[in-house]
Amino acid sequence: MFRFKQFTIRQERAAMKVCTDACVLGAWVDVGDGGRLLDIGTGTGLLALMAAQRNTSAQIDAVEIDADAYAQAVDNVADSPFAGRVRVHHQAIQAFAALSEHQQQYSRILTNPPFYTNQLRSPDAAVNRALHTDDLPFDDLLSAVRQLLRPDGQWWILLPPYEMKVVTTLAQSYELYPFHQLDLRHHAQKPVFRQVTGFSFTEKPIEVHELAVYETDGRTYTDAFRNLLRNYYLIF
Repeated sequence: MFRFKQFTIRQERAAMKVCTDACVLGAWVDVGDGGRLLDIGTGTGLLALMAAQRNTSAQIDAVEIDADAYAQAVDNVADSPFAGRVRVHHQAIQAFAALSEHQQQYSRILTNPPFYTNQLRSPDAAVNRALHTDDLPFDDLLSAVRQLLRPDGQWWILLPPYEMKVVTTLAQSYELYPFHQLDLRHHAQKPVFRQVTGFSFTEKPIEVHELAVYETDGRTYTDAFRNLLRNYYLIF
């Protein structure tokens, strides 16, 4: 169980647990003001609930293919103050995107997708679904985003640097272009281990920022990280 200031994430049934980089994604991205938001692969419902806290009038759809994670997200949303504005769908995003009622409806799409392609598999099928791209190849993800995002919308994704390069290259064929990037480091002397990138249908120069989670001692949170997560983490 992970308690935030305005909601609680129970995660015993979900393969993907709350992690620091996902929290950074949820706190950093531009979630807009009002409109409709989509969380692809919501897992426990973390990103959908973080977005609901920041965008106080948005209607949010959260899609999850795994049955146990879906049930967990439904419970977490129901127990939150945002239950009236967040709807969880037990569905593959490919099928969800094919429904005309959803196409070009979302001003913001958030994604913390599986990204492993050739690594060894776990004996746990739910872990494989959460971590590996078998059920959601990058091309399928980009196709879904292309169908669902409004012409003036933004798509935000969290990936390791290599996979982000792959997605950025593929995205061009879907007319999606990066405009904002956050490089995330464990501390200033460590390499970038995750990137948060915003894409839109408009080509423009990319704005790049950097965030270190810890000071160089590896234990003390940086002021920048504290300020980013201040509205969510109880310890801040």
